[in-house]
Amino acid sequence: MNDFTYVDYEVADAVATITLARSEKANAQNERMLDEVDHRFRTAEYDDEVKVIVLRGEGKHFSAGHDLGGSPDSDSAGLQEEDGSWQLHKIYRWEARKYLGYSWHWRNIPKPTIGAIQGKAIAGAFNLIFPLDLLVVADDVEFSDPVVLMAVGGVEYHGHTWEFGARRAKDILFTQRTMGAEEAHQIGLAREVVPRDQLWERTHQIAAQIATNNAFGLAQAKRAVNQTLDTQGYYAALQSVFDVHSTGHGNAISVGGYPILMRLDEMKENINREP
Repeated sequence: MNDFTYVDYEVADAVATITLARSEKANAQNERMLDEVDHRFRTAEYDDEVKVIVLRGEGKHFSAGHDLGGSPDSDSAGLQEEDGSWQLHKIYRWEARKYLGYSWHWRNIPKPTIGAIQGKAIAGAFNLIFPLDLLVVADDVEFSDPVVLMAVGGVEYHGHTWEFGARRAKDILFTQRTMGAEEAHQIGLAREVVPRDQLWERTHQIAAQIATNNAFGLAQAKRAVNQTLDTQGYYAALQSVFDVHSTGHGNAISVGGYPILMRLDEMKENINREP
């Protein structure tokens, strides 16, 4: 991939910074953006000059999640039959690669990854956030996953139980409420909370400090923690809950098409609501 439309990339102080650059759409993720993010993660992964990777988003919001409004750079048309119908096996295969597959690869890159998160981080934004090792959040951040409104049990990379705890995960999914910066810090989701105008600078400071360490030592430390989670069932849980997620699409197909747009206006209101 030589041309990048939605993602910027730079390297300084042994830190690669990947920036979502679709701020006019609140960094909503179409297929091309995901492909570009994955390409940049892999570029940083295989660059021996890079020790730490930062992911951030331009503009007011980190990411409004999946591009619900459609985009010429999305591939959903390829998932439909000639008669316009949807086939679950095609949706499953596509999401297993572009959502769960990409996110799982990013989670296991043998370099520390840090997210700088501000504003709204909604639903599909978790596919970008949960794989990261550390999060620095702005004081205006609002996390939410309101996809129960679409008769789906949560987004594809379902780290909710691990990240929030079981009852808080249920609460957030059942009520569609947001989680603010202080709550995220209190439960250990966020490393620290900073003023919005200091977010990128502070995140880079942390990344640059980590990058002074031995690269192999960092990789070993990350693998030790990830392997412990996987021994506890993390990977198996992600796989099984992805199948649960896919039954939501099966239900959508059975009652009127995919993606099901039940109460979509409420989801858009959630995205556009001022913090």
